[in-house]
Amino acid sequence: MLNIALFGPPGAGKGTQSKMLIEKYNLTYISTGDILREEIAEGTELGLKAKTVIEKGGLASDEIIVQIIEQKIQRNPYANGFLFDGFPRTIVQAYILEGMLFKMNTRLTCMLSLEVPKNELVKRLRERGKVSGRKDDNEEVIQNRLREYDQKTIPVASFYKDKHIYYGIEGRGSVDDVFQRLDDAIKRSLEDRWVNIILFGYPGAGKGTQAKKVAEQYNLHYISTGKILRQEIRDNTDIGKLAKPYMEKGAIVPDEYAIKLIERKMEEHHKANGFIFKGFPRTMVQAYILDGMLHKVGSTVTSVFELKITATEAVKRLVDRSKTERRRPYDMQIETIISRLEEYEQRTLKAKEFYDKKHLLHVIDGIGSEDKVQERLKNEIDKVVQQTL
Repeated sequence: MLNIALFGPPGAGKGTQSKMLIEKYNLTYISTGDILREEIAEGTELGLKAKTVIEKGGLASDEIIVQIIEQKIQRNPYANGFLFDGFPRTIVQAYILEGMLFKMNTRLTCMLSLEVPKNELVKRLRERGKVSGRKDDNEEVIQNRLREYDQKTIPVASFYKDKHIYYGIEGRGSVDDVFQRLDDAIKRSLEDRWVNIILFGYPGAGKGTQAKKVAEQYNLHYISTGKILRQEIRDNTDIGKLAKPYMEKGAIVPDEYAIKLIERKMEEHHKANGFIFKGFPRTMVQAYILDGMLHKVGSTVTSVFELKITATEAVKRLVDRSKTERRRPYDMQIETIISRLEEYEQRTLKAKEFYDKKHLLHVIDGIGSEDKVQERLKNEIDKVVQQTL
């Protein structure tokens, strides 16, 4: 999901540029100013509360802003992304937006700030006032709005500069020239964005095989908790010793072990385009944990894929694997195999449902040759990557 905040003082040209960005990137437009004016014109409860403040050039309360933005987001649950015009205007609103987007399992891609000298802004607003008839385009209100911007809104720039997603854009010149600068900044911001994929499926569904191929094709780092833990056991580390009894039974290793190992891998491979996770999360609790770990580094889960096979097919594949060099200790007994399948159905399917409710889940037919399954998986991932990057 591509989420952009278009920043800049009154008269900087945000409205004009917003229309062009919306058309190119198929974004849902959220202009707090436009929505508030609509609420005022319709005489709604929110509009009546905001009317006096808006006409004096002040900022509507955060409670009002939050309500109108949430209404807009709720009406567009399958949006490709959002363009925020006029929000956030304060540090408090910046944190509010962080929380709103995190709730949707996404984040702000970039803050684009149109920079125009004050004398040019005053000139533009005076001209606009002659033709717009807007009450907030008179001389007194113009000066008040610019002071409001200087006092309350400019500190927001520092908030996003610290997150390394702030881009100052020269706002003078032709409409097309300014748009090109904005478009270039969006492309630069997307270059540093991670793609994070989770693979679900019964034990034996082929997740490991497919994950390695996907990692190589998209320059992602493959994180398999099972593979990492087996190495810890071979190296006889402290975590390996603690995890060994769980691994031998095919049971879920305590979360604190997995967290340490995953965070270590993410730190070691931070220059990758992202990560593909296999074997984690396996429970709904672990789904929350992974969201937290990714949010900590300014990222989110991009998409989730389930390799769909039947339980009968899973048993057959695991029994066959037990006769090869790729066998695992938990492949050797049919009782352990069945126990793992039951655990998947009881606990991991809840984690899958967690992502399905977020509209992140894609189901892939896991029956057929490795190449056929890879082709199906790649086709779906390509769509996701195109939307993300």
